[in-house]
Amino acid sequence: MSYFIGLDVGTSGAKALLINEMGDVISSATNEYPMLTPKPNWTEQNPEDWWEASKKSIRSVASKVKKDEIEGIGLTGQMHGLVTLDDNLNVVRPCIMWNDQRTVKECDEITTKIGLEKLIKITGNQVLTGFTAPKILWIKNNEPDNYHKIKKILLPKDYIRFRLTGELATDVSDASGTSLLNVPERKWSDEILSGLEIPKEWMPQLYESSEISGRVKKGLCEELNLPEYLIVAAGGGDQAAGGIGTGTVSEGITSLVLGTSGVVFAHSDKPLIEASGKVHSFCHSVPNAWHVMGVTLSAAGSLQWYRNTFHNGVDYSELTKAAENIQPGSEGLFFLPYLSGERTPYPDPNAKGTFIGATVRHNTSHFTRAVLEGVAYSLRDCFELNEGLGVKTDQVRISGGGAKSKMWIQILSDLLNKEIVTLTSTEGAPYGAAILAAVASGKFKSVDEACSSIIKIKSATTPNKENINIYEDFYNIYKNLYGTLKSTFVNISNTVEKYSN
Repeated sequence: MSYFIGLDVGTSGAKALLINEMGDVISSATNEYPMLTPKPNWTEQNPEDWWEASKKSIRSVASKVKKDEIEGIGLTGQMHGLVTLDDNLNVVRPCIMWNDQRTVKECDEITTKIGLEKLIKITGNQVLTGFTAPKILWIKNNEPDNYHKIKKILLPKDYIRFRLTGELATDVSDASGTSLLNVPERKWSDEILSGLEIPKEWMPQLYESSEISGRVKKGLCEELNLPEYLIVAAGGGDQAAGGIGTGTVSEGITSLVLGTSGVVFAHSDKPLIEASGKVHSFCHSVPNAWHVMGVTLSAAGSLQWYRNTFHNGVDYSELTKAAENIQPGSEGLFFLPYLSGERTPYPDPNAKGTFIGATVRHNTSHFTRAVLEGVAYSLRDCFELNEGLGVKTDQVRISGGGAKSKMWIQILSDLLNKEIVTLTSTEGAPYGAAILAAVASGKFKSVDEACSSIIKIKSATTPNKENINIYEDFYNIYKNLYGTLKSTFVNISNTVEKYSN
């Protein structure tokens, strides 16, 4: 039997997952590390913490099988983080994380220097505060001593690759989130690098996700319970690897992750770029394929907030069961799930969570259903943008904590008018990374072949025909609410800031 390890260098911990060649999960282990918040809106982590946690997690799962039966490791992890190395390949400063918000001025600087239209055409996206390029400029503008020490730049999972193999490399899917990659051509953008005066030699070597990027150093193998010179697959950013983990590797399939945030992820055989950058366009972890991705920032997070704020932490199943008897549309009660601002289709940090349409007829069950429907409406916004780019969705594959609710899945199926399926594996990104390792090892000829063999459907939900037209009418009302309230959201933000201490 052959076994493969997927390692996910996540925001809160390093998770290692061991699977066999049939896709069965044999073991998993997670070791956590702290988040540093030295100033408001700053988030940082120490790469050495990732390394120590990764070693523990790998060692734990590797001990469950015979050493010589492990045939590869695949890497995935949090995207966009900036790891800087000096002449001696030592870390210059803590990693600036994906959710750090300090780079607003640098985003404006990049957009001004490159031009918004050209930036979107080359990178597939607007430049956002979470992305890597503005972090580099922030160090240049605010920490010149550290900036002059930089000789190499890595993303979080790629620092673990470096420690495992000694190789300075990344994959095209993770690199897509730097604002420095020519996404259609799958190579570093000379035009953007030179325009921002970032030396190209700082950038790691690029690989396709299923390629071998190096081998575990001999001295580490015994420490980690691994066979000598084990191959390390290039891997992918967490969303692209998650797409592999759900088998979203061909056109017609869209992945919907209903977690704290909601992610709508669709495969494409060609680069698709939305002209205003409302959806993310990245390279996929499938060689010579791309993906488009929309994000609702508060998806299952909206339900968690609602429960904890108004229902004293009652069990989710009890909360949603009470809403089953409420008619679709919640009798005109709407919820806008913009509790943390929004990403898609409105990249607006001032957007606010909102209930609108309440009357004396509405009770708590209406409000609960309105939250579920509001998130579903927001996710449909993402599907609408994808369809505007020519993305066809025949089947939606759902995962994440929110997918435990059959009622929520049915609402989504009715609102989207699409079949929604669940899968036997719910491990997401580390599962996809392990599959990429299996392909890199030669166990499978391609990512498509691996996913066809390994990914299995558990259940399917089809639309209720009676509800499709009802939701169509209510969605048409919902999608006009943001435009009506946008200026009010700005006024609220400004007034709150005026009187905040």
